[in-house]
Amino acid sequence: QLPTGLYKKVLVILHDSVLPYMNEPTLMMDFLTLAYGIGGAISLLALNGLFILIHQHNLEYPDFYKKLYTLLDPSIYHVKYRARFFHLTDLFLSSSHLPAYLVAAFIKRLSRLALTAPPEALLMIVPFICNLFRRHPACRVLVHRPGGPADMSEDPYVMEEEDPSKSRALESSLWEIQSLQNHYHPDVAKAAAVLNQSLSEMEDDISGLLELSAYELFDKEVKKKAVDVPLEFEQVRGLFGKKNDIFAEHFSLD
Repeated sequence: QLPTGLYKKVLVILHDSVLPYMNEPTLMMDFLTLAYGIGGAISLLALNGLFILIHQHNLEYPDFYKKLYTLLDPSIYHVKYRARFFHLTDLFLSSSHLPAYLVAAFIKRLSRLALTAPPEALLMIVPFICNLFRRHPACRVLVHRPGGPADMSEDPYVMEEEDPSKSRALESSLWEIQSLQNHYHPDVAKAAAVLNQSLSEMEDDISGLLELSAYELFDKEVKKKAVDVPLEFEQVRGLFGKKNDIFAEHFSLD
């Protein structure tokens, strides 16, 4: 049992400062799989090492995607390691051989969590979801279901289910993204509206959006060139601006 702080320090550097220099990187299998099962930030950091062992050293982890699915909670859009997590998740979901129910479960869970996510995370996750639809056309039934959310008395998707095969995501509809089309941030609403149209074959490049911060988003809005809008102006009279206002006899707006 290692202290949490030590776990994080080791896992942050393990994939590039330790594994490449080991004669047998597979010796770290037990350590990484145990760390992956702890949960929280430690599980997120263990993904880098596991990715190397799975892709380069043929590590078999039967419940890998089930565990990855359970890591998706409301904090995932706020954690320090968000960019690293979504970069690796994008790689793990890139295979065209994944079953449709699994990808649909990830799409649905990410969409549900997006309802409470900050704008900087939404500008990344909406193109991320669009890319998943491009790779896995069988999941487009979530968007193009006949009747859409209007014909569903309730959402059959089970958010609390930890097993993606039992979540009933493919029976659902993506009403969450439809809700984001009315988001207060215009860029988010514009990004979500893309799903109303037919998606292009070319995937969106999300690499520049993974580390987008609230400061950068705010700075971009501040630097936008203001557009002068002509307004009809009438000089205010009195406290409430009405004609023959009794307050105008006693109060002045000077």
